[in-house]
Amino acid sequence: MAQVGVVGTTSWGTTLAILLGRSGHDVTLWARTDADADLLRVTRRNDRFLPGVDFPDGLKVTANTSEAFGRAELVLQAVPASSVTENATRIASSVSRDAIIISATKGIDEATGQRMSQLIGTALGRNDVGALSGPNLALEIAEGKPATTTVAHADESAAATVQGILNSSVFRVYTSSDLIGVELGGALKNIITIGAGFIDGHGLGNNSKSAFVTRGLAEITRLGVAMGAQAETFAGLSGMGDLITSCYSGLSRNRFVGQELAKGLSAAEIVAGMDQVAEGIKTTHAAVTVAESLGVDMPIARVTMAVLDGELDPNSAIAGLMTRAPVSETESTH
Repeated sequence: MAQVGVVGTTSWGTTLAILLGRSGHDVTLWARTDADADLLRVTRRNDRFLPGVDFPDGLKVTANTSEAFGRAELVLQAVPASSVTENATRIASSVSRDAIIISATKGIDEATGQRMSQLIGTALGRNDVGALSGPNLALEIAEGKPATTTVAHADESAAATVQGILNSSVFRVYTSSDLIGVELGGALKNIITIGAGFIDGHGLGNNSKSAFVTRGLAEITRLGVAMGAQAETFAGLSGMGDLITSCYSGLSRNRFVGQELAKGLSAAEIVAGMDQVAEGIKTTHAAVTVAESLGVDMPIARVTMAVLDGELDPNSAIAGLMTRAPVSETESTH
């Protein structure tokens, strides 16, 4: 059995730790404070994010970085994108140079346009950080419902090692060498999910939602390829698979944002009322900036950003997308 350290008592970080513990691995969940660690140790649950889901007996919790990562063969980081660098910096001195590091955070840094694995690598002084991404709703997985995911790493043997550790009868893990594509699929799909949530909230129907999701996939694929990803990755679990799940599930935080926008709430009001992070809001801004620098047309991302910034009414955004000049589907760049 492997020794694994998990960064983050988020819903996804806790779920990964639970999965590993159920499989019999020696897993330690790292909490940021002693108080947080004590609460989780006493209750043996993370009732804030995963109510009613008990920790397996082998799952340990600590606020001590040496205890969590000193002997870890695998380190999984699953924290909000805004705190990725801070958390990686805090654990850096305790992580072995031989440990495999995997980012399980879906986002793009708003300030630099970098992917999460790049931010973690910089903080740890490494250039070999991989990523885990797919249609992974934490609560469903924590409840034992079957799911799949993709682990991407430049080193195929490292990807295979992580696959062997994480794979189980209820969590099927695939590997990929397209790190850029796997990361961007998981991050960029959140932009489209916000719009899909608005379509649901406004009652615009399944025809419009299907068209929006399909054209959204084409749009994020365009940007992904321009950033160095392989187009086919976006047709896989970390692209289309994750997009479908997020756009259609009531558990999706980014879909929730879109539904609340349809009620007339501002992005600021929505965020203030949420207990967890909807990464799509900042990712939208980051993606538009990167797209402009690369000359990639992203009409959906642009109007989504305008709506989030309060510069455009959501209804006008939909009308604007529908009234653009008709083009060929296969040759369209917008």
